[in-house]
Amino acid sequence: MIWCILIVGTLLPQSLAHPGFFTSIGQMTDLIHTEKDLVTSLKDYIKAEEDKLEQIKKWAEKLDRLTSTATKDPEGFVGHPVNAFKLMKRLNTEWSELENLVLKDMSDGFISNLTIQRQYFPNDEDQVGAAKALLRLQDTYNLDTDTISKGNLPGVKHKSFLTVEDCFELGKVAYTEADYYHTELWMEQALRQLDEGEVSTIDKVSVLDYLSYAVYQQGDLDKALLLTKKLLELDPEHQRANGNLKYFEYIMAKEKDVNKSTSDDQSDQKTTLKKKGAAVDYLPERQKYEMLCRGEGIKMTPRRQKKLFCRYHDGNRNPKFILAPAKQEDEWDKPRIIRFHDIISDAEIEIVKDLAKPRLRRATISNPITGDLETVHYRISKSAWLSGYENPVVSRINMRIQDLTGLDVSTAEELQVANYGVGGQYEPHFDFARKDEPDAFKELGTGNRIATWLFYMSDVSAGGATVFPEVGASVWPKKGTAVFWYNLFASGEGDYSTRHAACPVLVGNKWVSNKWLHERGQEFRRPCTLSELE
Repeated sequence: MIWCILIVGTLLPQSLAHPGFFTSIGQMTDLIHTEKDLVTSLKDYIKAEEDKLEQIKKWAEKLDRLTSTATKDPEGFVGHPVNAFKLMKRLNTEWSELENLVLKDMSDGFISNLTIQRQYFPNDEDQVGAAKALLRLQDTYNLDTDTISKGNLPGVKHKSFLTVEDCFELGKVAYTEADYYHTELWMEQALRQLDEGEVSTIDKVSVLDYLSYAVYQQGDLDKALLLTKKLLELDPEHQRANGNLKYFEYIMAKEKDVNKSTSDDQSDQKTTLKKKGAAVDYLPERQKYEMLCRGEGIKMTPRRQKKLFCRYHDGNRNPKFILAPAKQEDEWDKPRIIRFHDIISDAEIEIVKDLAKPRLRRATISNPITGDLETVHYRISKSAWLSGYENPVVSRINMRIQDLTGLDVSTAEELQVANYGVGGQYEPHFDFARKDEPDAFKELGTGNRIATWLFYMSDVSAGGATVFPEVGASVWPKKGTAVFWYNLFASGEGDYSTRHAACPVLVGNKWVSNKWLHERGQEFRRPCTLSELE
């Protein structure tokens, strides 16, 4: 919530398929402390090794002086009984002690600590997921590879750079997903940084191997041929490149013959096919959604803007808000989206976060066909559920929502707390169940989700907006505020204009909590109407 063309065997570099991923900001901050602990342990090991070498060095210096003197006059040296005794003692005892010192393993403490901490380390799935998050951010926020590689992101406190190895890894991750568009972008970035003189363990041959194939897969045969020739200039014996070169030349010659037979006027026609962009998307409003995430897209007309107001709200003469009314601001007119300012305190936010952190699990959605809860690639966050009876702060927050909305929270779902980490998002979705999902909330027995209340529990440096692609609204996170809207018309029909999304977090950390209020219990609080669209 808020938020094929014939392929011959030589063409394809080896790859591995990776499953899905998610890592929350909370988990990664723990990893920072874990890494710091390991660095301290590593320094202790280095110090122990240095002390050991210092002792060995002293042994070597002492023995060097003795042997230098002794070898000048061996017979005279051992003729002294003390020297003879000490020679026997050194060779029988002291050299054994030195041997034991040299063989002593000083790494036990560090290796033991590393073994214990390794259970908390991210795995291949997590690393691939982080890479996918970067690619997602690149697309959503129209970032070029050079901008990301140089760390020139808005709102960053700690600037960081991508090495050739990093860019190569991102390209490989895209490659394993058959995402040749991003493979090309990141392999080209790796190649640029190598051309600029960056020292790397990755060579140009490896980069060009992936790059030429990615370009070929997108239909640009001319460029693929050019890159393959460039690769062979560096490594003339490269088996796959030699095979690809013959194949590309064969395809080009074949297409040239076809063009000539079709028309003499078209004999100079390029063999370059239409180049593909990013993979075909299942999301119809992708472009609009991403524009809104960037703060672009539909803007409200001045005439409509004049009808939006800020006001003090007393919850329909609720005693709790008569003397201290809540600050209300209209964010959008249709659907009506209202923001409440200063509606949850920093202290309450910290309590809610502390309660949620130990329970955070990968967020799920209800499968509309089976009704089962499952993780999906378009919802990437971690969430936890808090009940009012377990903490007075949660109970107080629930009652505040009831007092300000006039809706009964006794039939509402528990307070859901969500943390969106690196690239965390929830793509466009509806909160309410549509007519083709009659059993979506059957187990709850409280009807459909009539309304949504969303707390913003952190500011976000960049990205992370709540957007409504159907109408063009963008609501930006602001700590201590909450937004509220109805998902259903008063008639009980779903308001399809409330389709919304949680944009990926570009920089920062996003905490939200939301309350989904249901139909049951609202019969007299929000009476139904006869018109479907009222």
